[in-house]
Amino acid sequence: MFKYISPDELAAIMKSDKVPGKDYCVIDVRDDDWAGGNIKGAQNAPSSQFYVHVHDLVERTKDIPTVVFHCALSQVRGPKAARIYAQARDQLEGDGEDIPHQVLVLRGGFSDFQAKYRDDPELVENWSKEVWGHPEYF
Repeated sequence: MFKYISPDELAAIMKSDKVPGKDYCVIDVRDDDWAGGNIKGAQNAPSSQFYVHVHDLVERTKDIPTVVFHCALSQVRGPKAARIYAQARDQLEGDGEDIPHQVLVLRGGFSDFQAKYRDDPELVENWSKEVWGHPEYF
């Protein structure tokens, strides 16, 4: 199904020689709360429409071996989207139309990731102090 990945593990992948969009991709399933910052290069696939578009996402990412999902906290939307995606992708693999892959969920979501890495432009982009500048997010 899926496993969890820590913010440090994702940062290590992003800073390695792995190529985004080829070796890994990050899928952010936040809806309106996407504004205010994101993991660099993340694709926004809003949870409110995720089920309708999951097959398009699988088609676009079926050659990518590592797919990381998250939402704000990765407690509900991120894990749910990862489960739906993993089921669709596993079916493709079972039909011989996919490569071996891993589906991961970012533990703590964007909230924890930005708290640690918001000042690193290799990891976070579009960060807004107006959205995340409250002390509880540091």
